[in-house]
Amino acid sequence: MSYRNLFASFLCAFILFAVPAFAGITVTSPANGSTVSSPVHVVASASSSNPIAAMRVYVDNVSVYLTYSNSIDTYITLSSGGHFIVVQSWDSTGLVTKFPLNVTVAAQSNARVFSDIEDMTGWEACDICSGAGGNGATTPHWQAQFQTSPSLDGSSSQFFLGGSTPYASALWWKQLGGIDSVRFLKYDVDFFFTDDNAPQALEFDVNQSVGGQKYIFGTECDFTGAKQWRVWDYYDHWQSTGVPCTALKANVWHHLTWEFERTLDTHTHFIAVTVDGWRQVVNRYYRPGPSGVRELNVAFQMDGNFAMTNYHVWLDKVNLTVW
Repeated sequence: MSYRNLFASFLCAFILFAVPAFAGITVTSPANGSTVSSPVHVVASASSSNPIAAMRVYVDNVSVYLTYSNSIDTYITLSSGGHFIVVQSWDSTGLVTKFPLNVTVAAQSNARVFSDIEDMTGWEACDICSGAGGNGATTPHWQAQFQTSPSLDGSSSQFFLGGSTPYASALWWKQLGGIDSVRFLKYDVDFFFTDDNAPQALEFDVNQSVGGQKYIFGTECDFTGAKQWRVWDYYDHWQSTGVPCTALKANVWHHLTWEFERTLDTHTHFIAVTVDGWRQVVNRYYRPGPSGVRELNVAFQMDGNFAMTNYHVWLDKVNLTVW
């Protein structure tokens, strides 16, 4: 090989190995320094000379969202006030890129809060309608309000499911009135149950009917099957989210928060679930079903398993925030 060819080969190799990897993040929402409403719409994409392995969002130094892709399009519920957001990516070589920004979340002036729903009058109940296809078994069930123990604020609501029919269930719900303008919903509830081995599932729902459509924000912890949080698809029924609910244990209080959206293109959007401070993004979209009424309600269902052991659940500080 001539010296000229050798020098050319060396130069090409130097250029090949000396050029550093390129990586960058583009955030199109929210804008740095902007004032936004909650939930905050975060839209970002990452690029690199190597494949992007994952992206993450931190809010005030706490991880709130993770995706194993090169883009983010999600909603994050934040309290009013200033927040520091970091969108981060890393590629297949481990190269980390960060995009920091500051936002101010405006107070929800149009938000409405239904507080202590467990203490409201007018709860309704049904056992037959809670079964598959609305054809369940009759089974003993009842509700007792204004219980002082166990309770977090001195007044909880006690629910009982019993009998001997395997897989029987009972559903309770409270109508809150039709509010057509509501698109975002945050459901908070504290609950306490008595037996780790008794529930087949515990179901926590919000239902909204508007414009001839029924948006069922149905959620449940499936204790004995998937052992995950599942969400309701009107047409294909229960769908596993991949978010485990095995941390739920009897005889202790658990705090549950679900974040929902009725999208502009008429879908139910299950945004995220938080249990005892651990927030997991769900980000599932489903089509609504038909409805001939206007309504907004919360619902709670107890499912028994094959052994049908009697058990109790207490609900406390049941709040629904809508806007």
